[in-house]
Amino acid sequence: MAEYLASIFGTEKDKVNCSFYFKIGACRHGDRCSRLHNKPTFSQTIALLNIYRNPQNSSQSADGLPCAVSDVEMQEHYDEFFFEEVFTEMEEKYGEVEEMNVCDNLRDHLVGNVYVKFRREEDAEKAVIDLNNRWFNGQPIHSELSPVTDFREACCRQYEMGECTRGGFCNFMHLKPISWDLRGELYGCRRKQHRSLSRDLGRRGGGGRGREWDRRWSNDQERSGRF
Repeated sequence: MAEYLASIFGTEKDKVNCSFYFKIGACRHGDRCSRLHNKPTFSQTIALLNIYRNPQNSSQSADGLPCAVSDVEMQEHYDEFFFEEVFTEMEEKYGEVEEMNVCDNLRDHLVGNVYVKFRREEDAEKAVIDLNNRWFNGQPIHSELSPVTDFREACCRQYEMGECTRGGFCNFMHLKPISWDLRGELYGCRRKQHRSLSRDLGRRGGGGRGREWDRRWSNDQERSGRF
C-alpha cells in the first residue's frame, strides 16, 4: 500500500494531494482546494508571485482606454528592463541560477509569476528570506519555495506548439520567451563577467541604467523611510 501511494503522489490519481500544485507550484482553487498543497521546506526553486506586468495587458491611456504596445517594444522592455534585471539580481545577490521562467498567463494563480531555479537549495532558501523584505517597482515582493523542478511537466504543450485554445486563461504555464541574444548572454560561459561589468558601468554613469535599476529595487526599511 505504501509503495502504491508513493507511486501516485502528485498525480491525477492522488485524491489527497493536489497534482496542480505539485506540477506548477500554484492552483486555481488556492486555499479553497479540496486537496493538500504540500509546500516544500527545501527546494532549488523559488516563486516570485505576481511580479511581472506585461505592458500589453496593463497599458492604458489617460482616458482609461488601452494603449497599443507593439510586439517589438514589448520584447525589448521584457528583455532589458525585466528578465535581464531580475536574473542578474538573483545571481549577484543569492547564487548561480540554473533556470528562470516567467509566466504570461492571465489567471490569478499564475499571472506574473516568476520561477527561479538555483543550483543550490541553500541559495534558494536565502533568496526567499531576503526577498520577502524587499520591494520591486514600488510593490512588495512575495516569494516562496516552489515544488517545481521540472518545467517540462509544468508547461502547456499545446501552447508550445501554438495550439492552446485557452489562451492566457490556461491552467498550465505559458512561459514568455526571451530573445536568443539575451539567452546567449545570460546562460553563456562568460555571462557573469559581462553582466557585472555592464551593471557597474551603468552605476558609474554609463547611460544611467544602473541608477534606474537601483530605484526599482529596495528593501522594506527604505520604503518605510527608516533609511
